[in-house]
Amino acid sequence: MKPFQFKEFTVHQDKTAMKIGTDAVLLGAWCNLGEFPDMLLDVGSGTGVISLMLAQRSDAMTIDAVEIDENAYEQTVENFEQSDWGDRLFCYNASFVEFAEEMAEEEEQYDVIVSNPPFYTDNYETEDVARNKARFTSSLSFEDLLKGVSKILSENGRFSTIIPFKEQENFVELAKKYDLYLNRVCRVKGTPDTEVKRSLLELSFVETSIQEEELIIETKRHQYTDVYINLTKDFYLKM
Repeated sequence: MKPFQFKEFTVHQDKTAMKIGTDAVLLGAWCNLGEFPDMLLDVGSGTGVISLMLAQRSDAMTIDAVEIDENAYEQTVENFEQSDWGDRLFCYNASFVEFAEEMAEEEEQYDVIVSNPPFYTDNYETEDVARNKARFTSSLSFEDLLKGVSKILSENGRFSTIIPFKEQENFVELAKKYDLYLNRVCRVKGTPDTEVKRSLLELSFVETSIQEEELIIETKRHQYTDVYINLTKDFYLKM
């Protein structure tokens, strides 16, 4: 498996079941980091790609990542160490539930939390245990994700995530239980004629009017839209 070359960093993905996908890059580029974020957190780092994008985009002193899978954790650490920002990137090998509890006890809070969570809630789990862990909500339910976020997100912090569009309504309802409210939503379509596939969501403890947008990735095969190019051009080599 060849490393994935971005403009300012390289991501090795030979050790982990989850390879770099469009979802992670979209989220890393779209999420709002606010004015001067100090503490950032990436939940379920996989290869570490989102954390690396956040490091490229901000001067935040601390960018933490948490990853439950041993191999993905090792991959993240390796990618952090080989980047230009290794001194402010840290990864913890733990479940997010444990991590959130521990950080809450230490009264640590994050200005920005970002997560590309596992989301195939359906029952067709595959034989590959590592891939299941990365892709199925049995390893981190939306409920556990939102509950954990609510414990360690700062008062004015922002939480951004990407989930299947069909899960959006339930997710947003569930979030209210933890006093998290939808502030921004971007519905993602592969092409103009296809159904909305993903929702990029930004939530916070503050109820606001919801900013809504739509993003179409390509007009036809490899013909990327201006919106998509503008969003990702700082990262992808060929944009």
